[in-house]
Amino acid sequence: MKKFLVIAGIVLLVGFGLIQLIPYGHDHTNPPVVNEPAWTDTQTRDLAVRACFDCHSNETVWPWYSRVAPVSWLVAHDVEEGRQHMNFSEWKGSSHTVDEIAEVIHYGEMPPSYYVMMHADAKLTDAEKQALIDGIMSTTN
Repeated sequence: MKKFLVIAGIVLLVGFGLIQLIPYGHDHTNPPVVNEPAWTDTQTRDLAVRACFDCHSNETVWPWYSRVAPVSWLVAHDVEEGRQHMNFSEWKGSSHTVDEIAEVIHYGEMPPSYYVMMHADAKLTDAEKQALIDGIMSTTN
């Protein structure tokens, strides 16, 4: 039994090392900021940076664990998907987009709970959520 556990441990360790060679999730270059919303105040932008920008902008701060597979794959996927849905750095804000952003914040769908567990500063109080919603609703362009 002990020999089996040693072999299983070696296989797992080698497997973990090999998955580090898979290139997906290692590119942490951020595209340039093209067009940001015309923020009505700095508080709204600050709240968006805290709770949204890592996945919904081209200003992602890549944490250390985003360099270790398989977590790097999950983080890269979340950022890609987040930028596709809505990107504050490539803002094409329409009333539909703004309404949708307000709705997901209001119902607690964003930021996702798993993100808040890893980034405590992204947890917004009810007052901060409302301030973010109000600020986003009053943005232009």
